[in-house]
Amino acid sequence: MGWLAKRRLRTGPTAALPAKPDRAELLRVVRLADPDAREDGGDIVAADVRVYAPVEAEPELVGGELEKLWACRVAAEGPLPFDYFDRYLAEGLAFRLGGLAVCRGEVTDPSDDGHGGGPAVVLPARPAAEELLELLEGEVEQEEEFVFNAGGIRVLVVPEKGQPPAAKELLPFASELTAIELRGDDQAKLGALALSLAESLNGLAVDRWRFRVDSAEDLLPPT
Repeated sequence: MGWLAKRRLRTGPTAALPAKPDRAELLRVVRLADPDAREDGGDIVAADVRVYAPVEAEPELVGGELEKLWACRVAAEGPLPFDYFDRYLAEGLAFRLGGLAVCRGEVTDPSDDGHGGGPAVVLPARPAAEELLELLEGEVEQEEEFVFNAGGIRVLVVPEKGQPPAAKELLPFASELTAIELRGDDQAKLGALALSLAESLNGLAVDRWRFRVDSAEDLLPPT
Protein backbone atom coordinates (compact mmCIF):
# COMPACT_ATOMS: atom_id res chain seq x y z
CA MET A 1 0.00 0.00 0.00
CA GLY A 2 1.41 3.39 -1.02
CA TRP A 3 1.90 6.33 1.33
CA LEU A 4 -1.03 8.24 -0.17
CA ALA A 5 -3.42 5.35 0.42
CA LYS A 6 -2.16 5.03 4.01
CA ARG A 7 -2.64 8.76 4.55
CA ARG A 8 -6.20 8.59 3.27
CA LEU A 9 -6.99 5.75 5.66
CA ARG A 10 -5.55 7.72 8.60
CA THR A 11 -7.47 10.83 7.57
CA GLY A 12 -10.65 8.79 7.21
CA PRO A 13 -13.31 8.44 8.17
CA THR A 14 -12.34 4.78 8.16
CA ALA A 15 -13.84 1.66 9.70
CA ALA A 16 -10.96 -0.57 10.84
CA LEU A 17 -12.25 -4.12 11.13
CA PRO A 18 -10.66 -7.23 12.69
CA ALA A 19 -11.59 -9.43 9.72
CA LYS A 20 -12.52 -8.94 6.09
CA PRO A 21 -16.29 -8.52 6.04
CA ASP A 22 -18.40 -10.61 3.72
CA ARG A 23 -19.57 -8.40 0.88
CA ALA A 24 -23.24 -9.24 1.40
CA GLU A 25 -22.93 -8.59 5.14
CA LEU A 26 -21.24 -5.24 4.56
CA LEU A 27 -24.05 -4.19 2.22
CA ARG A 28 -26.65 -5.36 4.74
CA VAL A 29 -25.12 -3.23 7.49
CA VAL A 30 -24.77 -0.15 5.28
CA ARG A 31 -28.43 -0.51 4.32
CA LEU A 32 -29.34 -0.09 7.98
CA ALA A 33 -28.12 3.50 7.52
CA ASP A 34 -29.52 3.90 4.01
CA PRO A 35 -31.98 1.29 2.72
CA ASP A 36 -31.24 2.45 -0.84
CA ALA A 37 -27.49 1.81 -0.59
CA ARG A 38 -26.18 0.06 -3.68
CA GLU A 39 -23.09 -1.70 -4.89
CA ASP A 40 -20.85 0.15 -7.32
CA GLY A 41 -18.09 -2.15 -8.49
CA GLY A 42 -16.35 -3.29 -5.32
CA ASP A 43 -17.64 -0.29 -3.36
CA ILE A 44 -20.97 0.62 -1.78
CA VAL A 45 -22.64 4.00 -2.25
CA ALA A 46 -25.06 5.32 0.37
CA ALA A 47 -26.61 8.79 0.01
CA ASP A 48 -23.70 10.18 -2.04
CA VAL A 49 -21.17 8.68 0.37
CA ARG A 50 -18.85 5.96 -0.91
CA VAL A 51 -17.77 3.07 1.29
CA TYR A 52 -14.67 1.74 -0.39
CA ALA A 53 -14.08 -1.99 -0.64
CA PRO A 54 -12.12 -3.30 2.36
CA VAL A 55 -8.35 -3.42 2.01
CA GLU A 56 -5.87 -5.13 4.28
CA ALA A 57 -3.99 -2.55 6.35
CA GLU A 58 -1.16 -2.49 8.86
CA PRO A 59 -1.87 -2.57 12.62
CA GLU A 60 -0.18 0.81 13.01
CA LEU A 61 -3.32 2.40 11.54
CA VAL A 62 -5.00 1.80 14.92
CA GLY A 63 -1.90 2.00 17.09
CA GLY A 64 -1.56 -1.76 17.26
CA GLU A 65 -4.97 -2.22 18.89
CA LEU A 66 -5.78 -4.89 16.30
CA GLU A 67 -3.29 -7.55 15.21
CA LYS A 68 -4.81 -7.79 11.76
CA LEU A 69 -7.23 -5.40 10.18
CA TRP A 70 -9.21 -4.59 7.09
CA ALA A 71 -10.00 -0.97 6.43
CA CYS A 72 -13.08 0.50 4.75
CA ARG A 73 -12.56 4.16 3.94
CA VAL A 74 -15.65 6.35 3.70
CA ALA A 75 -15.74 9.44 1.48
CA ALA A 76 -18.48 11.96 0.69
CA GLU A 77 -19.11 12.52 -3.02
CA GLY A 78 -21.96 15.00 -2.68
CA PRO A 79 -24.04 16.88 -0.10
CA LEU A 80 -24.46 14.98 3.16
CA PRO A 81 -28.04 14.25 4.33
CA PHE A 82 -26.99 15.49 7.77
CA ASP A 83 -23.79 16.76 9.36
CA TYR A 84 -21.06 14.14 9.81
CA PHE A 85 -23.02 11.39 8.04
CA ASP A 86 -19.77 10.08 6.55
CA ARG A 87 -18.15 9.84 9.99
CA TYR A 88 -21.28 8.30 11.50
CA LEU A 89 -21.30 5.72 8.71
CA ALA A 90 -17.70 4.70 9.46
CA GLU A 91 -18.31 4.57 13.22
CA GLY A 92 -21.58 2.67 12.84
CA LEU A 93 -19.92 0.11 10.58
CA ALA A 94 -17.06 -0.29 13.04
CA PHE A 95 -19.49 -0.82 15.92
CA ARG A 96 -21.68 -3.35 14.11
CA LEU A 97 -18.66 -5.31 12.85
CA GLY A 98 -16.58 -5.24 16.04
CA GLY A 99 -13.90 -2.81 14.92
CA LEU A 100 -12.50 0.66 15.53
CA ALA A 101 -13.01 4.00 13.81
CA VAL A 102 -10.28 6.30 12.52
CA CYS A 103 -10.89 9.95 11.71
CA ARG A 104 -8.23 12.63 11.24
CA GLY A 105 -5.66 10.33 12.79
CA GLU A 106 -7.71 9.73 15.95
CA VAL A 107 -8.64 6.14 16.79
CA THR A 108 -11.86 5.56 18.72
CA ASP A 109 -13.75 2.52 19.92
CA PRO A 110 -17.45 3.03 19.09
CA SER A 111 -18.41 0.44 21.72
CA ASP A 112 -16.99 2.66 24.47
CA ASP A 113 -19.99 4.14 26.30
CA GLY A 114 -17.80 7.00 27.46
CA HIS A 115 -18.45 8.78 24.17
CA GLY A 116 -22.05 9.38 25.24
CA GLY A 117 -25.08 9.16 23.06
CA GLY A 118 -27.77 6.55 22.83
CA PRO A 119 -30.61 5.39 20.64
CA ALA A 120 -33.35 7.64 19.37
CA VAL A 121 -36.79 7.40 17.83
CA VAL A 122 -37.26 9.48 14.69
CA LEU A 123 -40.83 10.72 14.20
CA PRO A 124 -42.55 12.62 11.39
CA ALA A 125 -43.99 15.12 13.88
CA ARG A 126 -43.43 16.23 17.46
CA PRO A 127 -45.63 14.26 19.87
CA ALA A 128 -47.67 16.01 22.54
CA ALA A 129 -46.05 15.86 25.97
CA GLU A 130 -49.18 14.19 27.37
CA GLU A 131 -49.04 11.49 24.69
CA LEU A 132 -45.41 10.72 25.46
CA LEU A 133 -46.01 10.66 29.21
CA GLU A 134 -48.57 7.89 28.78
CA LEU A 135 -45.99 5.72 27.01
CA LEU A 136 -43.17 6.05 29.52
CA GLU A 137 -42.89 3.39 32.21
CA GLY A 138 -41.98 3.59 35.87
CA GLU A 139 -41.78 6.76 37.91
CA VAL A 140 -41.75 9.64 35.44
CA GLU A 141 -40.50 13.11 36.27
CA GLN A 142 -41.01 15.95 33.81
CA GLU A 143 -38.00 18.25 34.14
CA GLU A 144 -38.94 20.63 31.32
CA GLU A 145 -41.64 20.74 28.66
CA PHE A 146 -39.95 18.08 26.53
CA VAL A 147 -37.40 16.62 28.94
CA PHE A 148 -38.35 13.65 31.10
CA ASN A 149 -36.73 11.16 33.45
CA ALA A 150 -38.39 7.76 33.38
CA GLY A 151 -36.99 5.00 35.57
CA GLY A 152 -33.43 6.28 35.24
CA ILE A 153 -33.72 6.96 31.51
CA ARG A 154 -33.43 10.54 30.35
CA VAL A 155 -35.84 11.32 27.51
CA LEU A 156 -35.35 14.42 25.36
CA VAL A 157 -37.60 15.51 22.49
CA VAL A 158 -35.65 17.62 19.99
CA PRO A 159 -35.82 18.58 16.31
CA GLU A 160 -34.06 16.00 14.14
CA LYS A 161 -31.08 17.57 12.38
CA GLY A 162 -31.05 16.90 8.67
CA GLN A 163 -32.74 13.92 7.07
CA PRO A 164 -31.26 10.54 8.07
CA PRO A 165 -31.53 8.19 5.08
CA ALA A 166 -32.67 5.38 7.40
CA ALA A 167 -35.83 7.38 8.10
CA LYS A 168 -36.64 8.37 4.51
CA GLU A 169 -39.90 6.40 4.64
CA LEU A 170 -41.15 8.98 7.16
CA LEU A 171 -40.34 12.02 5.04
CA PRO A 172 -43.55 12.09 2.93
CA PHE A 173 -45.53 12.40 6.17
CA ALA A 174 -43.15 14.71 8.02
CA SER A 175 -44.38 18.08 9.20
CA GLU A 176 -41.57 18.49 11.73
CA LEU A 177 -39.02 15.68 11.76
CA THR A 178 -38.40 15.01 15.44
CA ALA A 179 -36.13 12.79 17.52
CA ILE A 180 -36.80 11.33 20.94
CA GLU A 181 -33.27 10.93 22.29
CA LEU A 182 -32.76 8.35 25.05
CA ARG A 183 -29.87 8.43 27.52
CA GLY A 184 -28.93 5.96 30.23
CA ASP A 185 -26.44 3.30 31.30
CA ASP A 186 -28.30 0.17 30.18
CA GLN A 187 -28.19 0.04 26.38
CA ALA A 188 -30.49 -2.98 26.16
CA LYS A 189 -33.08 -1.17 28.28
CA LEU A 190 -32.74 1.93 26.12
CA GLY A 191 -33.18 -0.18 23.00
CA ALA A 192 -36.33 -1.83 24.32
CA LEU A 193 -37.85 1.57 25.11
CA ALA A 194 -36.85 2.95 21.70
CA LEU A 195 -38.54 0.06 19.91
CA SER A 196 -41.66 0.38 22.05
CA LEU A 197 -41.94 4.13 21.41
CA ALA A 198 -41.31 3.65 17.69
CA GLU A 199 -44.16 1.15 17.45
CA SER A 200 -46.58 3.28 19.45
CA LEU A 201 -45.76 6.55 17.66
CA ASN A 202 -45.25 5.19 14.12
CA GLY A 203 -41.60 6.16 14.12
CA LEU A 204 -38.24 4.50 13.53
CA ALA A 205 -35.77 3.37 16.18
CA VAL A 206 -32.15 4.20 15.34
CA ASP A 207 -28.81 4.04 17.13
CA ARG A 208 -26.68 7.11 17.78
CA TRP A 209 -25.16 6.82 14.30
CA ARG A 210 -28.65 6.76 12.75
CA PHE A 211 -28.53 3.08 11.77
CA ARG A 212 -31.90 1.34 12.02
CA VAL A 213 -32.40 -0.71 15.18
CA ASP A 214 -34.42 -3.92 14.84
CA SER A 215 -33.80 -5.36 18.31
CA ALA A 216 -32.43 -4.13 21.62
CA GLU A 217 -29.36 -6.33 21.07
CA ASP A 218 -28.38 -4.13 18.11
CA LEU A 219 -27.14 -1.60 20.67
CA LEU A 220 -24.74 -4.09 22.25
CA PRO A 221 -21.24 -4.72 20.87
CA PRO A 222 -20.98 -7.95 18.86
CA THR A 223 -19.55 -10.89 20.77
